[in-house]
Amino acid sequence: MSRVLWFAAFGLAGLLAAASSAPAQTTPYIGYVYPAGGQRGTTFQIRLGGQRLTGLSDVVVSGPGVTAKVVEFYRKMGNQELTLIREQAKLLRQEVARKTKAKKKVPQATREMIAQIDKRISMWVNRPACSAHSELAIVEVTMAPDAEPGSREIRLVAQRGVTNPLVFHVGQVPEVARKPMKTCVLQVLGKEHLALRKRPPEEEEAQITVPCTMNGQIASGEVNRYRFEAKQGQRLVISAHARQLIPYIADAVPGWFQPVLVLHDAAGKEVAFNDDFRFKPDPTLYFEVPDDGQYVLTVKDAIYRGREDFVYRVTVGEVPFVTSIFPLGGRVGKPAQIAAAGWNLEKAKMTPPPQDASPGVHLVTAIKDGFTSNSVPFALDTLPECLDRESNDNPTQAQKVARPIIVNGRMDRPDDWDVFAVEGRAGETIVVEVQARRLDSPMDSMLKITDADGKLLALNDDHSDPGSGVNTHHADSYLMVELPSDGTYFIHLGDTARGSGKEYAYRLRISDPRPDFELRVAPSSAVLRSKGGGALNVYAIRKDGFDGDIKLRLKDAPEGFNSWNVTLPKAKGMVKFGMKTTLAATDKPLTPTIEGFAVVDGQEIVHAAVPADDRMQAFLWRHLVCAEELALVVYDPTAQPSSTRVPPPLSDEEKARFAPTDPTQIKFSKGQVAGRLRQLKLLYEEWLLTDEFYARKVAQCESVL
Repeated sequence: MSRVLWFAAFGLAGLLAAASSAPAQTTPYIGYVYPAGGQRGTTFQIRLGGQRLTGLSDVVVSGPGVTAKVVEFYRKMGNQELTLIREQAKLLRQEVARKTKAKKKVPQATREMIAQIDKRISMWVNRPACSAHSELAIVEVTMAPDAEPGSREIRLVAQRGVTNPLVFHVGQVPEVARKPMKTCVLQVLGKEHLALRKRPPEEEEAQITVPCTMNGQIASGEVNRYRFEAKQGQRLVISAHARQLIPYIADAVPGWFQPVLVLHDAAGKEVAFNDDFRFKPDPTLYFEVPDDGQYVLTVKDAIYRGREDFVYRVTVGEVPFVTSIFPLGGRVGKPAQIAAAGWNLEKAKMTPPPQDASPGVHLVTAIKDGFTSNSVPFALDTLPECLDRESNDNPTQAQKVARPIIVNGRMDRPDDWDVFAVEGRAGETIVVEVQARRLDSPMDSMLKITDADGKLLALNDDHSDPGSGVNTHHADSYLMVELPSDGTYFIHLGDTARGSGKEYAYRLRISDPRPDFELRVAPSSAVLRSKGGGALNVYAIRKDGFDGDIKLRLKDAPEGFNSWNVTLPKAKGMVKFGMKTTLAATDKPLTPTIEGFAVVDGQEIVHAAVPADDRMQAFLWRHLVCAEELALVVYDPTAQPSSTRVPPPLSDEEKARFAPTDPTQIKFSKGQVAGRLRQLKLLYEEWLLTDEFYARKVAQCESVL
């Protein structure tokens, strides 16, 4: 990593750390969803591990065609609560034994409560490996047959707000999911074996039928295997989603699940392997089946880490997969002609952005036989465009271009340099920017500007772009240079690793400065107290030297909301944006928009702030990871959820019978009694205690008061 990138990364980390120095987080949070998707046209259950999920009321999935509802919720229980339900289970089993011996019918409700208690105890972990996963929501998802395939976002709505979003996929082929993993136990130094997953041997390998999407969770030291039949000549694409599901795991190195795919034939010979697809941590491999027979695919972490949030989706099948496109972008309003390279793309049709698409990066796919491929980015801009023309490898062969221009080109051969000649005048400022890695090209660019005598004026390898929140290698180059004299200048573009090929595409912008900005608002889940106010962090990503004021406002404010007048001052990167409401509470999350506007050269520029979440990678690096929507909830902190189960009133005779014979033997303080009563109420409402057991324990507590 270059020195510039180190300082830039530390700068962003410092800025985010300063912005995050607020009081401890109290909003709900989810750390994983498993399985992280399913086949359209099906109904299935998923698990979301998180914390502060009390009072779950709803599930929100972005986009049409997918609905979800909360089925069960398991909060984190303490040791005292565990003791209570174990005592209750013991009494119930004794009752079952007595009635069975007397040949009396055992009530179904009794058996159901025993089963519920056993299930709750089996899921209990005293010291979870990650407290952010200590609570669990079971959600039922229904996907319409015509739901659009691809990535969505899923959130939970709880009593005190809405959670952060997680990626959730709508799949196209049949799916299987391994048995969900129990919440992992905290590993103790020297006793790590006690925290390892103890899985039955029959669960180590699963039999599948291709095509199939496999869902799994990897535990420490674990390897998952899938056996399937394949026919000679099949062209199988095997692709994994892992980091794409959870971009950053804060307490892991390098900061995400690093899956490895290995394919063996029936004899155990390794026939295919991949641990990274180019620069992306999620592996993808292409395998032309040489012989009929069985094949075994193994999935593991590169260094055998694991936990319940090491979630993956692996798809195997003769499905279309785009490995690269050309060009990487086009001009706004012009028909886009996109040539795609990849696997199983014969007679596939690319889906370009709509004609009225705005400038920016859009996702495009290929469609073949009703199957939609993976999505790849495609950039749109307002500047004129051209293609690079070979040979233009040195200044004597330089391709002449006129500013402003975007050149679409490729690194055609190893150690290739594309050189472009532009005219300039003394005192003019020229901007040269590469878009390649940010558009999924493996190119690691290098930019140089020289004058007519060959003198080097500027050079850049990596330029940090805080707007690309999941990109940890800022491999695209950028230069802004004031020209010293009139004359011809040469722009040299190459690849630092001398890489080449049709996938090594780029977009090279050569223009005068275009002062501009982007905005990010974090977190993407906003929570306001009843008839109160709050603030979000708004970050400015300044471009081409723009350092002016940016005024912020709440666009089309929802009814009952308004905001303060906020200005993000010159050259500053972040400001607090305050909002207030007259509402007591909201039934559903709202999706407001914050926008910023600034005046540049007499023209007003307006941009909406993109919702994002502040995420940490590997204990230090901070990233703003974009989300689809800003979800806003107003909650009433005094409101109490309605009781799901109300105990029947007790007669004086029952109170006397349940009261302890000697209250002095109960060693509880008044504070402990209050806590005990809360525990009893929660366990009773969760149908883990009988009426009689609850009444007896409450009577014991009340005798102390």
